[in-house]
Amino acid sequence: MSGAADVDCDVLVVGSGAGGSVAARELAAAGREVTVLEEGPRVSTEDLAAAAPAESMRRLYRNGGATAILGTPPIAYGEACVVGGTTVVNGGLLWQPSAALLDRWATLSGYGGYRDDVVGAHFARVRKRLGMIVQEHGDGNADSRLLAQAAASLGWRWQHPQRVVRGCRHRNQCATGCPSGAKQSMALSYLPDAEALGAVIEPGVRVERILHDGGGTALGVAATGPDGRPVRYRARTVFVAAGPVGTPTLLRRSGIHRRAAGRRLALHLNLRTVARFPRAVDATRGTMFTAQVQEHSALGVLVMPSNVTPGGLGAALAGRDPGQVAALLAARAHLGMFTTQVRVQGTARISAVLGGSPLLRHGLTGADHDLMRLAFRRTARLLFAAGAVELLPPTSSAPPLRSEADAAEYCARVRPGDWEPVSVHGMASCPMALPERGGVVDDRGRPHGFTNLHLCDASVLPGAPGISPQGTIMSYAHEIVARHLEST
Repeated sequence: MSGAADVDCDVLVVGSGAGGSVAARELAAAGREVTVLEEGPRVSTEDLAAAAPAESMRRLYRNGGATAILGTPPIAYGEACVVGGTTVVNGGLLWQPSAALLDRWATLSGYGGYRDDVVGAHFARVRKRLGMIVQEHGDGNADSRLLAQAAASLGWRWQHPQRVVRGCRHRNQCATGCPSGAKQSMALSYLPDAEALGAVIEPGVRVERILHDGGGTALGVAATGPDGRPVRYRARTVFVAAGPVGTPTLLRRSGIHRRAAGRRLALHLNLRTVARFPRAVDATRGTMFTAQVQEHSALGVLVMPSNVTPGGLGAALAGRDPGQVAALLAARAHLGMFTTQVRVQGTARISAVLGGSPLLRHGLTGADHDLMRLAFRRTARLLFAAGAVELLPPTSSAPPLRSEADAAEYCARVRPGDWEPVSVHGMASCPMALPERGGVVDDRGRPHGFTNLHLCDASVLPGAPGISPQGTIMSYAHEIVARHLEST
């Protein structure tokens, strides 16, 4: 980088989401001098309160929330690009990975040190630090109440969500940044703690590649600063937490594990169903959701409301006939929007890096298509039990469904390319596993062959957990940092 400014630092953390923030705080608490580089802007609670949701989507999400994963069907993938990462725009859910899942991952990866005794202890600390609560229905959330009642009538398991919120005011803007400061994102929790311990956060810095000597030692990173000028950060230790797409892309741009990094990106897919009820549900009143149906969690299927907002409803109805959309908008008080989360077997991959940006493709399997059909049929049964009189399935060309028989016919006819899924959970693109088992990093988060380079975000998870992954990511990051500190 001819003409680049040089900055010397001790520990460099690339990315400020769930993993990077843990690294920043814990390393600073251990007395290390920490510099955090974040590509996105830094926004305050006041900024979020003053912005319209559409403006926040454009500002806080990478590509405005419209990153495409090509394939049949195409998948709309959403992740944040902001100080605090996706924790700024998620629902603040904090679920603990089960002991059975961690045992399975340990067997698959060949690393036995991330079982329930270790990960569970870290999760307990995260839960306490962030103030996790079980959020009951409270004010509004009629759609969640209907879902819970329907699940109970069918004898299906459901649960109030576990969330990291303090004094939730039910503003229903979780996905575009909490305007009240109730949600304890990394921007309001771990990062301020890290700064109080001496860490420095630099927003608006895009890291282009990791600098290394070709023999397993990272030297720092080459970046572009907020003013567009090149900057070279020289560091003793580098932690990378650029996200499940950004981290493998950065490795590949840097000539590190080009064949393995980003070869397999595990996903949770979301199918959105709009339901019309005979009575007003006023689904705009409340928080993101207060009931999650877990009856089919063993299959990797969860069902929950996602409260109606003009933007969310518009996105779900975008491909439908304008007259139909107008009629639905006129009846918005009677509408609920519901998410069916499906853990699929097929994975996505970074098929190329063009101009520094990744090209993503996926390969969903026939079994995934069958699981989505089963998941939708169960969702339809649940929503009709909740009193819905009409469902709009996640296929714009499909007519409204007015009975379980209609839903069964839709599922019999729907083709793989007809689905319109979205995803906000990507994982396992640089999995922690032995090299012979397809691993990219070892049990200290180091890309195989490196000594002072660590990954500590969703990319290192051995697979998709089937639950909102923030708690798992943070627990893994805590252990990766702890192992690094023990060895130095």
